[in-house]
Amino acid sequence: MSTNSTVPARLRALLPSLLADAGLALVTLIWGLTFVVVKDAVAQVPVMTFLAWRFGVGAVALLPLSFRSLRKAGRREWVAGALIGVSLFAGYVLQTAGLQWTTASKTGFITGLYVPLVPLFAWPLMREKPSRNAIAGLVLATVGLGLLSLRGDLRVERGDLLVLGCAVAFAWQVVLIAYFAPRMPALTLAQVQITVVAVASAVVAALAGEQLVPLPRAVWGAVAFNGVLATSVALGLQNWLQGKTSATHAALIFVLEPVFAAMFGWILAGETLDLRGWVGSAMILAGMIVGQRNNRSGAASENKEDALATSR
Repeated sequence: MSTNSTVPARLRALLPSLLADAGLALVTLIWGLTFVVVKDAVAQVPVMTFLAWRFGVGAVALLPLSFRSLRKAGRREWVAGALIGVSLFAGYVLQTAGLQWTTASKTGFITGLYVPLVPLFAWPLMREKPSRNAIAGLVLATVGLGLLSLRGDLRVERGDLLVLGCAVAFAWQVVLIAYFAPRMPALTLAQVQITVVAVASAVVAALAGEQLVPLPRAVWGAVAFNGVLATSVALGLQNWLQGKTSATHAALIFVLEPVFAAMFGWILAGETLDLRGWVGSAMILAGMIVGQRNNRSGAASENKEDALATSR
C-alpha cells in the first residue's frame, strides 16, 4: 500500500525535471541539425552575413510572443539580456576567426570544452558546487567529445587559442542564463540576446565589407530554419527551461549536440562514424547518465522537503 502510493508521488516530484530535460534535449537536437543545414549556406555567403540574417529573422519571429513582456522590461532585464547576447556573439566570432588557423575537427572538440567549463564558472557565481557524479559525467563526456571530434596531431595553434576563447564565451552564456532566467521573464531575455547578436553581426559584417543584400535564393531556406527554429524557438526554450534546472545539469544535456550532429550527418549527408566515433558517442551518453544521478535524487529530496514545509 505504502509502496504504491510512494511511486506516483516520486514520479510527480520528478515530472517537472524530466519535462525540462526533454525540452533541453530537443533544443540540443535542433542545434545538432543546424550543422548539416548551415554547411551549404556558409559556402555561399560570409559567416557574419549569415549570422546577421539568422538572428535578425529570429528576433522578428520571437517579437510577437515577447512584445508584451518586453514593454514591461526594466534596466535589469535589458542589461542581463545584453550580457548573455555579448557572450553568445563572442562565441560565434571567436569560433569563426579560429577556423581560419585550425582544423574543423579540432574546432569541434575545443568548442565542446564549454561543457566542463560550465560548472567551474557556476561554482563561484551561483554557489553551485558540482557533485562527484556531475564531475565524473563531465570527464566522461569530455573524453567522448575528444574521441568523436579530435583528429590528427594535437599541436596548439593560434586558431586553437581563439576557439578556446569561444568555449569560454559559450560556457558563460549557459551560466548567465542559469543565473538570470529564474529571476526574469524568459522571453525578454531571449529577445534581447537574439537582437544583440543580430545587430552586432550586421555591424561586424558591414565593417568587414560584406554585402548583406541581396541574399542568394538558395540560402533563404537555411536562414528561415535557423532563424525561426534554431534561434527563436531554441533560445526561447533554453532561457525558459534553464530556469528550472542547474547550469551543470543543462551542460550535461548540451553535450549531446555533437552526437546529434553526427547522427544527422549520417542520415542527411551520408557521413559515417568510425569505431572511435561510436565509442566517443557512447561515452558522451554515459557521461550524461552518470552526471544526472545525483541531480535526480537531489531534486526529489528538495521537492519532498518543500512539501513537508507546506504541510506544516
